Amino acid sequence: MKYPKKQNSYTDFKKEVLTLSGIDLNAYKERQMKRRIDALIKKNELDNYDDFIQLIKKDKEKYDEFINYLTINVSEFYRNPNQWVTLEKEIFPFLLKRKKNLNIWSAACSTGDEPYSIAMVLSKFMPLSQIKILATDIDKDILEKAKIGIYSAKSVENIPDDMKKKFFTETKGLYHVSPELKQCITFKEHNLLSDPYPQNLDLIVCRNVLIYFTEEAKSNIYTKFSESLNKDGILFVGSTEQIILAHKYNFSPYRVFFYKKS
Repeated sequence: MKYPKKQNSYTDFKKEVLTLSGIDLNAYKERQMKRRIDALIKKNELDNYDDFIQLIKKDKEKYDEFINYLTINVSEFYRNPNQWVTLEKEIFPFLLKRKKNLNIWSAACSTGDEPYSIAMVLSKFMPLSQIKILATDIDKDILEKAKIGIYSAKSVENIPDDMKKKFFTETKGLYHVSPELKQCITFKEHNLLSDPYPQNLDLIVCRNVLIYFTEEAKSNIYTKFSESLNKDGILFVGSTEQIILAHKYNFSPYRVFFYKKS
C-alpha cells in the first residue's frame, strides 16, 4: 500500500527558501509574510508549499517573481515630502558642518527612487561629481531597474518641478534619470540580515522596510546601523518606524524620523 507523500509545513518551506535564496523568513513577521506567500501560491493555482517550492526551483521567471513579491518593493521619489524638506533644511547642513564629503548608504533602496532623491537634495549643496551614494537591495532584478532609471509619472509626482526638469527627460509619459545623476549612485546587492554592513557612514537612509521584520531582527539591524555610523551620524527611518528605546542603540531623536548617533 502506498502512502501519500507528507506535505511540507511552513517551517520546512522557510528552510527551503533559505537554502534556495539566502532569505531568512524567520526574520519577517510570520502572519504578514505567510499571508503574502499563500496568496502567491493561490495565484499560481497550486495547493501547497511543496508544489510551490518545486515550481520556483525549476522556473526562473517564477522564482524571480517570488523574490520580487517577497521583498515588497514599494517606493517613490520624495516619499513623505515634508521629511525631505527636513533633510535639506536641517540634516544636510548639520552633517556638512562636520565634513565636506559625506558617506551615504541608502539601504533596501528598491527601484532606486530613494537614492536618486537623496542625490538631488544633496546637489543643492555640492556638485554632482562630489556625490557618492551606496544603494543596496536584496533583489537583483529590482537593482537592474534602478540602474536603468526609468519611472512612471506617478513615481515622480512628488519631485519639485525644478528638480524634475533638471534631472529627468520625459518621453511618452516615462521619466528617464539623467546620466549625471546616475553617476552619483553605486547599486549593489545586499542582505540586511546576513551581509556585512558598510562602515564610517554619515547618513543611513532605510525607510518603510523594517516594519516587515520581527522585533529581534529589527534590534539586530539597528545595532548594526549604529555600528556603521560615525559619531553624530544620522539614521533616517520611515513614517511608521519610530525606534523604541533608541538609547539602547546609541541613538537619540534629532528630528522626527531622524536619529543621531551619540
